[in-house]
Amino acid sequence: MAVSRAEQRAATRQALLAEGRRRFAADGYHHVVLAEVARAAGVTKGAAYHHFDSKAGLFRAVVCEVQQELGERVATEAERHEDLWEQLRAGCRAFLAAGTDPAVRQILLVDAPTVLGWDEWRALDEESSARHLADALTALAEAGIIADQPVEPLARLLSGAMNEAALWIARGGDPQAGEQALDRLLAGLRT
Repeated sequence: MAVSRAEQRAATRQALLAEGRRRFAADGYHHVVLAEVARAAGVTKGAAYHHFDSKAGLFRAVVCEVQQELGERVATEAERHEDLWEQLRAGCRAFLAAGTDPAVRQILLVDAPTVLGWDEWRALDEESSARHLADALTALAEAGIIADQPVEPLARLLSGAMNEAALWIARGGDPQAGEQALDRLLAGLRT
């Protein structure tokens, strides 16, 4: 059966994303060469530029993919619980645990803020993990589990704290200590 051009393009794009992700996670953005990614993915350098315009374009697509997966992982862990408070705790713990994933650590926490710039990195975070956090906090406030308060500053404070803790864990910090500190921090929100 013949492969359509659309299928070929999708396969080429996916191969570049997979190899780019592997290399960005292992080597960091500044040590990756797009031509080498293309060669390892079994495509031409021209094909890589056709799909992504530049190394930065490939990196942005990889960041989006990793960020989306992280948001889904957090949401899946939260949804394992019926209790709203346990949903928040499980989602936050899943985010912290992600710091041990090399792709999350290097791509999202180390390289993305500097390569993409703070504003773009925050916007991507907002579309995935941070949105889930704000939704969870809104539900908790509406249920009277936490004090009724503006959710946006609280979500940003918790998001920033968790990003820092995940990076700390990624750099060798004790995951259990990070989880315990998170639990104490969250406990202070309960009414």
